Amino acid sequence: MHSTAPLAFLLSQHPAINHALLLREIRALRALGLDIKTVSIRAPDRPTVELSADEKDEQARTFYVIPLGLAGALRSHVQVVFRHPGRYLNGLLFAVSLSGWNLRKAVSLLAYFVEAVIIGHWMEQNRLTHVHVQYSSTVGLLVRRMFPVELSVSFHGPDEFNDPAGSWLREKIEASHFVRAISFYARSQLMKSCDAGHWNKIEVAYMGVDPSAFSPRPFRPAPVPFEILCVGRLAPVKAQHILLAAVEQLQREGRAVRLHLAGGGPDRASLERAVTDRGIQNSVVIHGWVSEDQLAGLYRQADAFVLASFAEGLPGVLMEAMAMEIPCVSTWITGVPELIRDGVDGLLTPPSDPAAVARAVAALMEDPGLRLRIGQAGRRRVLETFDLQRNAVHLAHVFDRHLTPTQHARGTPGLASIIGE
Repeated sequence: MHSTAPLAFLLSQHPAINHALLLREIRALRALGLDIKTVSIRAPDRPTVELSADEKDEQARTFYVIPLGLAGALRSHVQVVFRHPGRYLNGLLFAVSLSGWNLRKAVSLLAYFVEAVIIGHWMEQNRLTHVHVQYSSTVGLLVRRMFPVELSVSFHGPDEFNDPAGSWLREKIEASHFVRAISFYARSQLMKSCDAGHWNKIEVAYMGVDPSAFSPRPFRPAPVPFEILCVGRLAPVKAQHILLAAVEQLQREGRAVRLHLAGGGPDRASLERAVTDRGIQNSVVIHGWVSEDQLAGLYRQADAFVLASFAEGLPGVLMEAMAMEIPCVSTWITGVPELIRDGVDGLLTPPSDPAAVARAVAALMEDPGLRLRIGQAGRRRVLETFDLQRNAVHLAHVFDRHLTPTQHARGTPGLASIIGE
């Protein structure tokens, strides 16, 4: 089989529980023939013994930056200073200039600069000339500034869209060979942040899940209690406090429900206090972070999946639940309506409205036919638009369109020879 020129994929943390979709996408792209060399800023989020087989394989393939330690960082910096003193100084001054001479920002940017030098040196050693970035775009920008490499970025949102100037979105788009948006909403925010002359760089490429790995769970026509699942980081933006208010309302109405919160984060203590204050201890289970096997068990027992977030990218957990024919309730924010069409593939509610969430859950509880119909429609939606294999092929074509001229200049065949076009 032919292969393309190798690509560096830079991630903030790989593998990580909350970046499972990225791992699956990378492995799907590799299966299509892309030669992907992963580099991660941080070590995996769990000890090796707790990783799945695929995660262990990714760990073995990945170059890690922070685990190099001070000695490893110094070696990279000394070699880059010796070989490319002008580039090194240019990158250092650029990092400081991005801070606007704000001391706090300057400290963060100097840390990014340290990481960028290590990554650029690693790319030189491995003769890598293109870096694609997920969640570490500022480091990627600095790599591009110092080294003769091409840059592309996948933007997920929503954090960088809240502060485009402070996230240097314009600078990143201008420096990129192309930019991948994971939704049309994300594309609109990127277009808003740069000159129209760069809009042609911005490609929409949805992520996806493997429907065979997330097959339909058994349908329960009359569950007691009605099991509600929410998966996500316990943080203000995920709005689990809204879910607790909705559960309290459902409980006051005499409905037997049990909410499962899977995930860890800074809001755990406040959520635990709220559960006690609202008197819903018997109706809420906070699991914390769970393994893949534990999460699979929670999905299988769920009668509904609810996400009350204030902001999202395009949630992979919704795709997973929909693939399993679990009827979903979410908020009509950011890219979510591109995944769920209200009343067709799921139910959408206003953000910040616990009463609306409670009404949507009550509607599902009262109508088994509605639950079954929406669940089945949700899986069809995933099969049609958010299938991992199909979307990986589309993303491979995006790389092919943008990178083939450079590869051909090196005499390297493009992806079209691999994926059949």
